[in-house]
Amino acid sequence: MKVLITGTSGGIGKAIASLFLEKGHSVFGIDRNEASISHNDYVHFVCDVRDYEKLPELCDIDILINNAGTQNEDDIEINLKALIHITEKYGVRKGIKSILNIGSASGHTGSEFPEYCASKGGVMAYTKNVAIRVAEFGATCNSLDPGGVLTPLNDCVINDEKLWAEIMEETPLKRWAEPLEIAEWAYFLTVTNKFCTGQSIVVDGGESINYNFVWKE
Repeated sequence: MKVLITGTSGGIGKAIASLFLEKGHSVFGIDRNEASISHNDYVHFVCDVRDYEKLPELCDIDILINNAGTQNEDDIEINLKALIHITEKYGVRKGIKSILNIGSASGHTGSEFPEYCASKGGVMAYTKNVAIRVAEFGATCNSLDPGGVLTPLNDCVINDEKLWAEIMEETPLKRWAEPLEIAEWAYFLTVTNKFCTGQSIVVDGGESINYNFVWKE
């Protein structure tokens, strides 16, 4: 299948793209950074998701995964408004099979930066809206909402011994997810799953049970 994924230069997005390529799919990536994946079935577009006029013209996309996001940098514009624009452009149409939005456990708990939480809460609501509209095509739309993931974006707390100990106290499974674990959930929700739709799936090792956000000042 043809899969469009935003934010593929690193972290969760790169892990998702790599897994789909491993499974034999054709992947298109959109990222404001240069490609970090080299594969015959991967096409990379260097583009900020907010640059609506510069987004590539792609047709017959089977799966759309909105992964591109930021933290404390125009969160509403990038995490929510751009996600909406991209979904309306590529996803809400006849022929689409699945749409997945990468949200955050913070959208459920509110225990993070204000605009970040608001943007991810908006993703949850928009996911339900899209699920209703793509149902006529037999397609699903869900959000996958991770807690802590071991990516470079989180190095400032991962590498701080004191803060990391506090975070582990708030995480029942006493660890954060590897990017591949989130990618496997993304694959399941878009390829294997055919009936679950309009849902926001929290994958956070139980972190959201405690509702206490720990971060570096």
